[in-house]
Amino acid sequence: MITLFNFWHYLAFTIGFIVLGVGVFFALKQKKQSMVFSIIFSVLLITILMSAVSIVVIDKYTKIAKLYKLENKRNLSTEQIMYSGIVRNEGDYEIGEVTFEIKLVNKGHVSGNVKAGTFFSPRGFFDFFDFIISDESRKDTKPQQIEYKFVVAKNLKPKESQEFRVYFDYPPYFSSVSHFSNVSAH
Repeated sequence: MITLFNFWHYLAFTIGFIVLGVGVFFALKQKKQSMVFSIIFSVLLITILMSAVSIVVIDKYTKIAKLYKLENKRNLSTEQIMYSGIVRNEGDYEIGEVTFEIKLVNKGHVSGNVKAGTFFSPRGFFDFFDFIISDESRKDTKPQQIEYKFVVAKNLKPKESQEFRVYFDYPPYFSSVSHFSNVSAH
């Protein structure tokens, strides 16, 4: 994940360094020497956690990418599908990387077969014993959903847009497919 820092990132880091400095200062002023190391470690851990959360939150609210004119075309001769569209930076700060995520679900909306298992892979106790199942039995199963991620734009300036086009193999056994798309900015 590549992220470009802006004013708010630097402000959060400055606040984090101030908290770290004040915490170390008060830790060194402790009369009990056995407490100094644990206080410094605690303050350092809190500062690192605060910095990580602030990066994610600041990225979410300052780097806003939107998807426009999304189209898909299927090439039957090569059994590929092409998605094209435009991504636009709607925020006021530069975006380092825009990721386009597409998910295809076989017979999702037609048969009313949209369940929790369609979007989240269920895990259970028997998944630990997956190595016992032979490879021959796995060859018969075909995935009913596929998901791809593509980086479609880099260093996108504020209010700037960029066209993109991505290709990937389309499973020939898919019919009545549901398409779910998402863009994320970092």
